[in-house]
Amino acid sequence: MAHRDVLDALQRDYTTRAEAIRRDLGRTHSADFAEQAQQRQNDEVLEALLAEAEQGLVRVRQAQQRLAEGRYGECLCCGEPIDAARLAAMPVAEYCLHCAEFN
Repeated sequence: MAHRDVLDALQRDYTTRAEAIRRDLGRTHSADFAEQAQQRQNDEVLEALLAEAEQGLVRVRQAQQRLAEGRYGECLCCGEPIDAARLAAMPVAEYCLHCAEFN
């Protein structure tokens, strides 16, 4: 699968996830106090998951920008190529393995 296709699939996944979480957060809460307290705790977890999905979207967009500029797969720190296995495992990787240890 081409890098663009992988990044596009990741973007769709994060977008779908964020939309589902937003829908869940938009629901009304129970009038029952005990149940409402549980729902508020669940909302905190959902908000953390939403922040993670939104951060994922930012990283995907940055990777897509690097791809458009011809810099995808180059370490942002040292400029060396990022290992293909690392990009396969983490398509939004910004750093080679060596530099990732220090950033």
